[in-house]
Formats: sequence, structure tokens, C-alpha cells
Amino acid sequence: MSERIKITNGRIILTDHILQSGTILIEGRKIIGVEEGNPEWDAALTIDAKGNYISPGFIDIHVHGGGGHDFMDGTEEAFLEIAKIHATHGTTSMLPTTLTADLKGILDTIDTYERTTIKNNEGASFIGLHLEGPYFSMAQRGAQDPKFIRDPDPEEYMQILEHSAAIKRWSIAPEKKGAIAFGKILRNRGILPSMAHTDATYEEAFEALRNGYSLLTHFYSAMSGVTRKNAFRFAGVIEAGYLHDELDVEIIADGIHLPAPLLKLICKIKGPDRTALITDAMRGAAMPEGESILGNKYTGLPVIIEDGVAKLPDRSSFAGSVATADRLVRTMLANTETPLVDVIRMITTTPARIMRLDDQIGSLKKGMDADVLVFDENIHVKEVIIKGNRIFSFGL
Repeated sequence: MSERIKITNGRIILTDHILQSGTILIEGRKIIGVEEGNPEWDAALTIDAKGNYISPGFIDIHVHGGGGHDFMDGTEEAFLEIAKIHATHGTTSMLPTTLTADLKGILDTIDTYERTTIKNNEGASFIGLHLEGPYFSMAQRGAQDPKFIRDPDPEEYMQILEHSAAIKRWSIAPEKKGAIAFGKILRNRGILPSMAHTDATYEEAFEALRNGYSLLTHFYSAMSGVTRKNAFRFAGVIEAGYLHDELDVEIIADGIHLPAPLLKLICKIKGPDRTALITDAMRGAAMPEGESILGNKYTGLPVIIEDGVAKLPDRSSFAGSVATADRLVRTMLANTETPLVDVIRMITTTPARIMRLDDQIGSLKKGMDADVLVFDENIHVKEVIIKGNRIFSFGL
């Protein structure tokens, strides 16, 4: 039940600086005040942050699962448990994400999302669906199941689009036949087209950018870079991401998908306002290492979780991340010289802006949704409040 909540005696992380001692006032679902010091205010619940950080809730715009569940399982239990487990690690908003599948698998996942959204009141809020595939490059498929990879089919994708208004993002290889026309249709419907699992040249990526593709899905992963043909070198999608300031990138900042030098390079060139941190987590997030399944638990691909990441059994490719949002923040702080306020922007304000929700979520300001965290110096989450509801309290 939403109530009047006062969070005081904390270091409040704002968009461009940290207020060293302040108070957040919450009434109902909204933040109604961000104040210095400890103002008098009649609250039903007062939380003493004890000098810890008070932060906007983390926003994960690319996540497949966690806690032993995957959104492709197609069950309400899976959706609700994934939302709960990631909330305990600081995620307050997420885009449930599909994997490459047949039409029935995609439609079933959409239907489960719509049934479950209204029941999801104990975990991270769902802010729309992200369809990842099935229109990908076979050469850059990574761990995506090759039997489902195909070219964009207007008859198929229009059926999906007409089926639900919940789709807010779609990841596609822009060089595929018909992908440019498809991107235009998505943009006209207010859906974000993103370049993913792509072997496009720089020129093809630039054409996609000109036609509405404004985000690069898990930058570097399953994505073309510089190639050489005979004596000549050709730029790819990675170089397009660096050269065009208007392109946003999302990165799996688990410390494994991208090593420290690349994390530093991305921060140096793209910066916190164009870089979003994502988990890309599969069902193994917040689970012990060992054998697991990528995708639907009955029909998905066998994988092994070791070294803090999911891999194909032959270890030829990563098969998704097992990161949680708090791990992303710790990794960025440990592996780059990026200040905390900028790292937090990469997992709050920036993803909110990418999804055109920055007027509702992603920052601690009057009138914003009351998605608030308290965490310590090591980014261990102590309090989670989502839409004014105290979801978890781990003790301060």
C-alpha cells in the first residue's frame, strides 16, 4: 500500500551531483520533495538512510530472466519471479525481452506479458516488451537459436504489431532484406528499432540510422567491426556507433562481455548520456553456477554457467549474462574512472530517455515516480521502493 514515506539522512544522487545530506519525500506513487537536511514532515514511514546513498531505481531495458526463470517460459510465475529477483538487486523498471523464436512463441510471450503486468506489484515494473529477433544475421547469431532466424516478413511482423500495443522496442539486423522499411514502420508506431546481431557494414548502419534505428543492442556483442577484404579495410556497426553522436549504445557491463579497456573507451567516446547499462540476464542470474537453459525451459538451448557468465556448452560463445543491475554499477566503478553520479546516470536517466520515459522515471525530482533505492558504498542494496511501495528492506 502506498503511503507517505520520508527517506532522510542520505547522500542523494541527482542527475549531475550528489546532495551530501538530504531527504526524499514520497506521497502515494510520486516524489513530492527533494530537500536538504531533515525537514519536518508528517510521514507514516520514516527511513533513516544512515549516510548511505539514495538513488533513483535502476532501469534495465534488456533482460531475459533470472532466479531460474526466463520470460520465454511463457508463464505468469516466470514473469513475476523475474521481476522480484531483479528488484532485490535494485531494478525498479524493466523491459522483458524475448529471444528468437517461432511466431507462436513470440505471441504466447506477448500474451503472458499482458496478463501478468496488472498482477506485478511485488517486483520491478514492466515498461513494455523488447522483441529481440528473429530477424538477425546468421553470421552474428551468437547463442540465438539458428532454426528461428529469418528475414523480416511483413505479414508476420504486422500480425505481431497488431496483436499488442505492449511492444516498445524491437532489435533487428538492419542489413536484412526489408529491415529498413520495417524500421520506418516501427518508428511511425512509436516503437524503438535497435541494431542487433548484425553483420552490417558502416554504410548499412548509417542507412539504418537515417531511417529510425537509434540504438545499438549490447554494443560490441554479436556486431560487426572493422573487417578486411583483400587489401582494403571496411568499417562496421561498432565504428558507426562511435562516429555518430546521435546513436545510443547499451552495454553488458558485467566485466566479462566487455573487458576494462573497452568499458573505458565507451565511456570516453560515448559518455554517460549515450550509454545505457543492461544486464541482458538469462535465467541463471542470481542462481548458482552449473547447467542451465537459455530461453524456454523445455525447448531452449542447453548452456553452462561458469566464471560469472553463461556459455554455450562448447564454450565457443557467451550465451547471455547472469548479471544483476547492482553488479553492473560495481563493475563500472571498479574498471573505469567514471564517477558514481555518471555511472548511476547510465542505469537510470539514460535508459529512461532512450525509452522516452524520462518525464516519469530515472531521476529523483518532484513529480517523478517514487522509484527509490538506498545502497551502501559497495552498492549493496538496502531499501527498494517502487511507485511509492516499500518492496524490500534489507536492514540499515
